[in-house]
Amino acid sequence: MSLSPPEKVRKLQQTLHEKAKANSTYRFYVLYDKLYRKDVLEYAWKCCRANGGKPGVDGIDFAQIERVGVESWLETVAEELRAKTYRPEAVRRVYIPKPNGKQRPLGIPTIKDRVVQMAATIVLSPIFEVDLCDEQYAYRQGKSAHGAIQEIHHWVSRGHHEVLDADLSGYFDTIPHPELIKSLARRISDGAMLKLLKMWLQMPVEETGPKGGKRRMNPAKKSKRGTPQGAPISPLLSSLYMRRFILSWKQLGWERKLGARIVNYADDFVILCQSGGEEAYHAMQNIMGRLKLTVNEEKTQVCRLPEDRFEFLGYEIGRCYSPKTGRAFWGTRPSKKSIQRITRSISDLTRSRRVLLDTEMVVAAINQKLIGWGNYFSLGPVAPAYRIVDAHARYRVRRWLCRKHKVAGQGTRAFPADHLYKKLGLVSLRMRPRKVAYA
Repeated sequence: MSLSPPEKVRKLQQTLHEKAKANSTYRFYVLYDKLYRKDVLEYAWKCCRANGGKPGVDGIDFAQIERVGVESWLETVAEELRAKTYRPEAVRRVYIPKPNGKQRPLGIPTIKDRVVQMAATIVLSPIFEVDLCDEQYAYRQGKSAHGAIQEIHHWVSRGHHEVLDADLSGYFDTIPHPELIKSLARRISDGAMLKLLKMWLQMPVEETGPKGGKRRMNPAKKSKRGTPQGAPISPLLSSLYMRRFILSWKQLGWERKLGARIVNYADDFVILCQSGGEEAYHAMQNIMGRLKLTVNEEKTQVCRLPEDRFEFLGYEIGRCYSPKTGRAFWGTRPSKKSIQRITRSISDLTRSRRVLLDTEMVVAAINQKLIGWGNYFSLGPVAPAYRIVDAHARYRVRRWLCRKHKVAGQGTRAFPADHLYKKLGLVSLRMRPRKVAYA
């Protein structure tokens, strides 16, 4: 949620937050009625509308609701919640290609389910924010992926050179429901709210079969595992369960014994140790087993700096060298995979099939990709990566222009750099100011 809440919603969140912070064992008895407050539902709608997205299994999109009237639609949703007749629909499952050639399943709830889940997130996040650990950087106000990378740099620079680069097998799909409900019930004593959360954990899934037909299944209800990926409530639920691992790590004394610090973002985490990386591996594996989660042993490894490097959230972390002085330092830079992903994206935007598009449209699309990538990859010695990406962008735009205007050759004379940057407005990463530095 990037939108600022209206004043009354902000005050509600502040009250819930302060009450939770004042008493670490306090349980909230009355929460469900906050879901159907007009201001909460309106704010939830605006957040979902800003996020966009395709319709769910009912085929209803945002434009259709707006044509009917958002206010009356929200009143209907509020009445369902008030009367406790609301029931979530099935989740539409689609598959997104992964860089390794495999596919990642993503669930698309209906817009009504998204709005109600967002309303629940608005109410519950201020409560559980108090309980989340400092080591957790995802989906939290004041925390970010950059913050996680900066924290890793901090500990590496201070001698934590044995790094457990961990990977869990299908974390979101394997979170056990009974244990997750226990985590929720630590703060929630409102039976109606807990019932609603349980229903979301057991939403059926609908997908299109090989022959085009629809089929429904409910693996979560059968296995009693998993959170609804792609749903607004999922980040809160997944963060809450990961908290159990971090607390166990500390309570069992591993942080103190190994001088080991955890940095976590969603389902990704690393454990930075002063020594005893292998011991950390076995301790982590044992705790995850107790939590009924599975460690991906093929992808989990102990890296020893400076001989090794490791990747986290698209960054490669390890020893770097100054091109001017040759001085060694600990640095973070875009990984090779991250560079390959952005160059593939630029290549896709300049395929032959797109030569009939307006030049301004193609350049604008490339610029959007470049600016987003550059804003994220702005930590550490990024200049070499920027040069590679800039050179690829120039090459691909020239090739596209040559095909469009039937110009022979590579296009370096017909479309020099000044033409690309000054006339067409192509973004150069190297010329953009860097706004982020190490903390």
